[in-house]
Amino acid sequence: MKVAVVGATGLVGTKILEVLEERNFPVTTILPVASEKSIGKKIHFKEKKYDVISAQEAIDAKPALAIFSAGGETSKIWAPKFAQAGITVIDNSSAWRMDPAIPLVVPEINAGILTNADKIIANPNCSTIQMVMALYPLHQRNKIRRIVVSTYQSVTGTGKKAVDQLINERKGLIGEMAYAYPIDLNVIPQIDVFLDNGYTKEEMKMINETRKIMGDQSIHITATTVRIPVMGGHSESVNVEFEKEMSVKEIKDILSASPGIILQDDPSNLIYPMPINAYQRDDVFVGRIRQDDSQPNSINMWIVSDNLRKGAATNAVQIAEYVLKNKLL
Repeated sequence: MKVAVVGATGLVGTKILEVLEERNFPVTTILPVASEKSIGKKIHFKEKKYDVISAQEAIDAKPALAIFSAGGETSKIWAPKFAQAGITVIDNSSAWRMDPAIPLVVPEINAGILTNADKIIANPNCSTIQMVMALYPLHQRNKIRRIVVSTYQSVTGTGKKAVDQLINERKGLIGEMAYAYPIDLNVIPQIDVFLDNGYTKEEMKMINETRKIMGDQSIHITATTVRIPVMGGHSESVNVEFEKEMSVKEIKDILSASPGIILQDDPSNLIYPMPINAYQRDDVFVGRIRQDDSQPNSINMWIVSDNLRKGAATNAVQIAEYVLKNKLL
């Protein structure tokens, strides 16, 4: 099986290659695709070296599958061309997520919507994935009315330029800036651009994508997304209002039995999720579960996940695994 990875030299693209190898996805030939300046560079995959090629060369090689992580503009141009050539595209950008004709998939939740006709499949936003992983099993048991989420997001979500900025600042070096302000010893309450309604694009992604994945447009959601100086993963403080009362014990029991979720909730022993422990792991970690004493039928929880793994690369590879297993290529 030939598999193209578009954006293979970026942070997420590199992680996709790593996850494909770790999970023994049945790749016979990898087709690494990147921008023109990277063409000809070497990529290592399963102890072999592959030349970085152009998107058109990848199409001409007729892979069965293409996993994109090269930004929305690249996806808008090239994903349809791959799809028209009969190649199944799994796209990590925001380009197709809210297109009503394109499935937006977290495999543990809604992979069952996929069909042979779906040649472009959207991978959700990293902060959305980890939140719906924790909330969907609860929503199945007790309908969610409202979600209030504040995120604490890793610089890796921005990319290598942001990682370099943080490392340079910690070393006292002057370098290229990914953000308008220093990120070390700072918190920036802005992810992506501001919209006319005062929210950022990242905040609206969380709102709109959550409703689409969970299949319920009636859920009220508000979000504040924040960049913090960590590299291990994203954290979220989530307040959830249910239709009916739900005990903390019941919530813990449901989450403990949910695939892809690890419950870390023992405050008396200082056990709770942290990005330093989620780093390089594929699970979504949930803790600090407690009743909201200010509001009926409401709870608070803390959700952490490695945004480059389950928030991007691993989720995309899991979609690929589902598509292959169910003969949807």
